[in-house]
This record gives sequence, structure tokens and C-alpha cells, in this order.
Amino acid sequence: MNNFLSEEEKRELLIIARKSLEYYFSGSSIELNRSGRLGEQHGMFVTLKKSGVLRGCIGYIRGYKPLSEQAYELARKSAFEDPRFPSVQEEELEDIEIEISVLTPFEIIAPEDIIIGEHGLYIVSGTNSGLLLPQVATEWGFDREKFLDALCEKAWLPKDFWRNGDYKLYAFKAIIFSERG
Repeated sequence: MNNFLSEEEKRELLIIARKSLEYYFSGSSIELNRSGRLGEQHGMFVTLKKSGVLRGCIGYIRGYKPLSEQAYELARKSAFEDPRFPSVQEEELEDIEIEISVLTPFEIIAPEDIIIGEHGLYIVSGTNSGLLLPQVATEWGFDREKFLDALCEKAWLPKDFWRNGDYKLYAFKAIIFSERG
């Protein structure tokens, strides 16, 4: 999966996401490349950071549209629809860094098989669910137990629910790239 997207394709997705934000304010439009791998459908998240601090993150756990369309749409959703943050303002754009995570298909995993920094996690219990990208564990210095606790909290479950609750736990990997390089 690491070589799934070329450096050029990664750059193109980042440019699409950036232009999506810039064009939101100007009312311009962009012609999206839906050819080759950019036309494939995979789960994707677009994360926005300002001065290294989370400013928005929205994604699809499964691909519903070509990657190029998702980059365009999710950049806007991250900037203007993440309920945790006020909408990004035009004057903030130059300070916003875009990061894109393209996901592999999900696979059932046991808690003891989780590899920190490699696996992202998705938990489902009844109507509750939560997802954490692979980079969350390393960015926050989580070990396996803390990663699972944080995942449960994200799903609105008791933080130690993974120890003996009724749930399904899935792992995935991600190709992660950003404007930072």
C-alpha cells in the first residue's frame, strides 16, 4: 500500500485540497483528475492543522467517490463542517497545513495484535462507533492500552470497554502525506 500512490499523485491530491479551500472563498471551480489511481475509491481523511494544532478533520471510512473528489470535498468539510471547531476564515488559509490519509480496507484485529504507529483503529458496539487514524497514537505518545482507551472514548463508550465489552475491533493502515512533506 505504501507505493499505491506516486509522489506526483500525492502532490496532486494536496493541490486539489488546497484549491478547494482557496476556491471556496473566491467562488472559482477546479477540474478534477479522475484518471488512474485518482479515480479509485478508498477511505480518506483530510486533516487541517494550524501551527501544528488540529483545526479540522473529516473523512470517509470507505471510499464512495474517486480520491480526487474526496480530497476536494473533505478539505471543505474539514474546514467548514467539523463541529469541534469554528469555520476556517480566509485570512487563516496561509497558516493551514493539509494532511491526507488514504486508508486500506479494514480487517478484524485482536487488541494484542495492534502495532502502534502502523495500525489505525475502528471500533463498533451497537450504534456506537469510533475511529482513530494511525498517526494519533504516535502524535499523542499512546501505548496500546491508551490508544484503545482513547478509541473507546471517541465512540462514546467507557474508556476500558475494549477489555471486556461486546464490540468489533478493526485495524487499517494509511498512506499519510502532507504539505509539510
